[in-house]
Amino acid sequence: MMRRASQPTCNRLARRIHIPGSSSRNGVAGSCPGRLVCHLSFESLLPELLRPGRRSRLGQSVRRGWRSERRRHGTEPSHMHYENDENYFRGYEWWLMKEAKKRNPNITLIGLPWAFPGWVGHGKNWPYDFPDITAAYVVNWILGAKQYHDLDIQYVGIWNERNYDSKYIKMLRYTLDKNDLEGVRIIASDNLWEPIALSLLLDPELSTAVDVIGAHYPGTTTVPDALKTQKALWSSEDYSTFNDEVGGGCWARILNQNYINGLMTATISWNLVASYYDKLPFGRDGLMTAEEPWSGNYVVESPIWITAHTTQFTQPGWTYLQTVGHLAQGGSYVSLTDGKGNLTVVIETMTHNHSVCVRPPLPKFNVTSQNATFQLKGSFVSIKELHVWRSQFNFKTKKPVFFEKQTPLTVMNGSFTLNLAEDEVYTLTTITTGQKGSYPDPPPSACFPKVYKDDFNVRNPPFSEAPDFADQTGVFEYYNNLTDPGPHTFTLRQVLTERPITWATDADQTISVIGDYEWENLTVTCDVFMESVRTGGVFIAARVDKGGQSIRSTNGIFFWVFADGTYKVTNDLAGQAVLAEGQSGTRAYGWHTLSLTVTGPLASGMLNGYPLWKNAVVLNPKNGWAAIGTHSFELAQFDNFAIVAQ
Repeated sequence: MMRRASQPTCNRLARRIHIPGSSSRNGVAGSCPGRLVCHLSFESLLPELLRPGRRSRLGQSVRRGWRSERRRHGTEPSHMHYENDENYFRGYEWWLMKEAKKRNPNITLIGLPWAFPGWVGHGKNWPYDFPDITAAYVVNWILGAKQYHDLDIQYVGIWNERNYDSKYIKMLRYTLDKNDLEGVRIIASDNLWEPIALSLLLDPELSTAVDVIGAHYPGTTTVPDALKTQKALWSSEDYSTFNDEVGGGCWARILNQNYINGLMTATISWNLVASYYDKLPFGRDGLMTAEEPWSGNYVVESPIWITAHTTQFTQPGWTYLQTVGHLAQGGSYVSLTDGKGNLTVVIETMTHNHSVCVRPPLPKFNVTSQNATFQLKGSFVSIKELHVWRSQFNFKTKKPVFFEKQTPLTVMNGSFTLNLAEDEVYTLTTITTGQKGSYPDPPPSACFPKVYKDDFNVRNPPFSEAPDFADQTGVFEYYNNLTDPGPHTFTLRQVLTERPITWATDADQTISVIGDYEWENLTVTCDVFMESVRTGGVFIAARVDKGGQSIRSTNGIFFWVFADGTYKVTNDLAGQAVLAEGQSGTRAYGWHTLSLTVTGPLASGMLNGYPLWKNAVVLNPKNGWAAIGTHSFELAQFDNFAIVAQ
């Protein structure tokens, strides 16, 4: 275990900081962004994030959580929807990992389950009763990554922010080794420091299986038991903060202080890119924003530039020097080396109110302007010049300046002094390759098209999901309907038939939202095909007001038809607030065209071109997305989806 160097002395005006030997490895990362990202122009977007020497250049990891279940802002498809099903081309994350590797071959890839298919738990909402089955499911994903995409997964977690099971962790290690995956390391438990740290101390076999203790939102601190394990300590999920300048300040502070206060050598941001509808939970909580694939617009937010202060001038495998710490008048500094003579120092002076993260609560502290004198020691005393990069948030003038190259700093006898103002970030480095990448301005922002159509006629789709749809419960995939040689050969199909082992509370119905949350008056039309005789049910909807973790309490206007020949109109996804109901004549295994029109407080519906119900009074919600979905976890198809909004 690394021991801290003693704190250097200081006076009222300046602090002298000595930079001697070395310590632990570092890394900065980003985790899964959101499915809208895969329909943007990645040639302009991804270099902002992933290419060495271009803006942020994430060096540590791109994380993937695989599941057919809802996460914070939607679901992602599993590689195994059913026990006898394997498909390693679903979802956008394979594409994202491969694009990341193209731009930065040294990037580290990590897998973390957020949920599991229902079959893994044999009907229980619990993945550990059959640890061999769960381990095989996870290891199959790692093997498939290599076999089908030539991607080497280097770390794997247990279950995002949920209980761990020691027997399962040992079984996972055994299963990895049995499949010649001894090099894949295990992170546990992607939740709190305890009780996993104590479990590792008490169970030598468990300790042998686990390589990294990962904690989420640790507030830059750790616990004594975690230090006693002598394991690598990671902030394996952090940030998750609105990406304005205060969010950038949060990111600057924790990137330094996670190591200074907690000896964490990796910090992983949730999430990489905010590429999901803005009104879903955690809107704009990515390092940058790219939520309009229909316009191609994206915004390089302040956290990108703050990331660059570290990642452009270090690599995974660099080590933190023993002398890191807090400045006399507030702020912090870290220093890192590659062990080959290169040195990078990152300094932040973020004030309390300008660096608050979404969690945990931030205790009060003060930061004021100051002079800081650094004294290089040992082999670093021969350094004569350091390259300087600076970001100034300028909260008072609201004219921030990020990641600007400054005049190189002359080092005299290993010493240099900086005048540090409030809310600044500096990088001083021997690395000469830093650059502020430039690309043409992205297209202007635009609202979702008011007239929208998708017939899903894509013979070889690049992704398993249709663009712009955001699944909130269930999985909706392109489907080649070989039994229909007519107009419905290519459709969109809801494919889950069993409730997943959930990370959070899903709805009992499946639903995928689309469009502009501000829409009030619109017509939604779609052809539907139920595949469950008697029990089947599908809907189209407008003014859908919630998603993500709140999906179970979603309201809107839902037009349902059922395979038993009935229909229902409800004010909620749960189907309890009934506005109208009656006979429809609908049956399974036949196509029906539904049309829902909402104008002001009134809604009307048509079936196969004829009015079925009209003038249902809908007082709330006033606006929201359009949507499609099913009554339960059941197979159903959708085709010729269309929206006309006013």
